[in-house]
This record gives sequence, C-alpha cells and structure tokens, in this order.
Amino acid sequence: MSFKIGKFSIGSDHRPFIIAEMSGNHNQSLDRALELVDAAAAAGAHALKLQTYTADTITIDHKGGLFDIKDENSLWKGKNLHDLYQEAHTPWEWHEPIFNRARELGMVGFSSPFDESAVDFLENLNVPAYKIASFESNHHPLLRKVAATGKPVIISSGASRLDEIYESVRVLREAGAKQICVLKCTSTYPATPENTNLRTIPVFREVFPDCTVGLSDHTMGIGVSVAAVALGACVIEKHFTLRRADGGVDSAFSLEPSELADLVTETERSWQAMGSVQLDTQKAEEKSRQFKRSIYVVQDISAGEVFTRENLRVIRPGDGMAPAFYEQVLGRKASADMKRGTPFKLFP
Repeated sequence: MSFKIGKFSIGSDHRPFIIAEMSGNHNQSLDRALELVDAAAAAGAHALKLQTYTADTITIDHKGGLFDIKDENSLWKGKNLHDLYQEAHTPWEWHEPIFNRARELGMVGFSSPFDESAVDFLENLNVPAYKIASFESNHHPLLRKVAATGKPVIISSGASRLDEIYESVRVLREAGAKQICVLKCTSTYPATPENTNLRTIPVFREVFPDCTVGLSDHTMGIGVSVAAVALGACVIEKHFTLRRADGGVDSAFSLEPSELADLVTETERSWQAMGSVQLDTQKAEEKSRQFKRSIYVVQDISAGEVFTRENLRVIRPGDGMAPAFYEQVLGRKASADMKRGTPFKLFP
C-alpha cells in the first residue's frame, strides 16, 4: 500500500518519509520556530510537524495526584501537567506562518491535534495530513473527527496494547480514513534501543496489511531509525532542535540539524540497500568476476607432461577452469604445449 502526503509518496516502494517534530523546542519564540523550520528544510526533512493544543484542551489546572509528575526518571519531574503543557504548546497563531515557511522551503507542514477544536482549526489551514499522538490513540471522538476529513492519518502506538491500536485503526477506517500509517513507538522520553523492539515492525505489517508502517523514534542518534527502515518502516518521525544545549521541554531527546541531515541520508541508504532478492550474479558485478580464482599455468608445460601442483595453481584472475576441477586435473597429461601465465583449459 502507498499514498501521498502533499507531493511525497509514502510506502515501501518509496524512500522513507522523514518527519521533523518541532514539539515545544521553539522555547516560546516564533523567531526560533521559524529558524527550526529553516534548519529542518536544510537538513532534507520532508515534513515539519507541530502539536496543536492548549493546556486547557488537554487537562485542567489542578495540583496533586497524577496532575503532578513525580516519576524520578522523568525529564519533567516536579512539573504540573497544566504548567508543562502551557510551557510546551505552540501558540495557534504561529501555525500559519510556520506552515507557510515549510511550504516555501519544499516541505509539507501538518500537526497532531489533541482535541476536536484543533481539527477544526487545522482544517482552516488546509493541512494535508494528521498525526495522532500515542497518548491520544484511544481518544475515539478525536479519531472520528480526523477520519472524517478524508486526509491521511498517521497514528503512534506508544503505551498501547495491540488490541487497543487495532481498535483505533478500526475506528479510523469506519469513520472514513482510507490512508493510514501505524508508527511503532515507545513512549519513554528518551527511549532506549533496548526498549524500542523494532521486531514489532514486520508484525505490524502483517496485522495491518492495508496500512503503511513506520517508527516514531525517541531514542538518541539515528541508528534505531536506520534499522527500522531495514525492517520495513516507511515513515520516520524524530524530534529535533537547533541545539540541545539551548534546553526546552523535548531537547534532551531531539536531534540537532546535522544529525537530522544524517538521518535523511542514512535512512534513504538503508531503503536503497534493501533492494530485491538476489540469488545470482548482478549485472553490476559481472566485471568483478575476473578477480575470482581459477586454474592457471604457472610453469611452461610441454605436450605429454603431467599436470602437478608445481605447474598448475589456483590463482587470480578468474578466466581459467573453475577451481572445483583442480584435483581432477592433477596427474593427467597435457595434450599440447602450454605457456606460463595462461589460463588453464583442459581442452585448449
């Protein structure tokens, strides 16, 4: 299966579609946000993605309980959910100039809506696709709203059981979505290679035969994404920033521009290297066959002389008799004179 987002084709027969996720790395500066767009385009990313929400569309302003992040291992330990989302959100009035800049630079711009009002807003901006974030994948009213637009939908599977993401895809289908990409995702920030479990990707391809499959990658570096492409991922989503040292809510697990450029290059190489099943010599290799070994005359041989290990050897180049016949030839007699340095033929 394949489909298009803007001018870009998504599917196993096409180079990986690389999504640069800005998230909250604009650090509440529109100038920085536009600089991020420029950097993503210069790195070769195909899409620039935002997140469309406000603190009040995700949660309520309340302290205590699970509203406060107490996990010792969390990047956001000690923060309150409402405060965190207030810090991280992208102001809605920034969306249009950001998308316009992305379009001018040859990318497509779209977003992850976090509630139905965000979908209405994004429809007014005529976005070409939608992304469903992992923590919204069970938000069926949102799924139906997005599906009703008829636009391609990318959905992340983080923190979901297979039956839950299967149900989410079913809801999208029944509500009108025809072009769906399911992303393998590990919802830890950052994720580790050990908990990424890329072997899930081929399973997703079997479970969701009418969908494309990709990876939302929260690990550091690009190795995991490159491996994912080798396993069939058609879409790679990575958070990115200008400089991790600048800080920001997602900077710790975001790529810098040079790394994003490497991601684009190396995932495409991985896709190209997959090729097709090769069980014979390729046309490109034909000239190299001359460097294989074969049986060669290494001493002058007179007619009637016995072939020995001293006058015949298996050496390079490869235009003599195949080495498989070497033992059978030894002990036989030459039927004609043979010169040193000539390929051996039993019957010249």
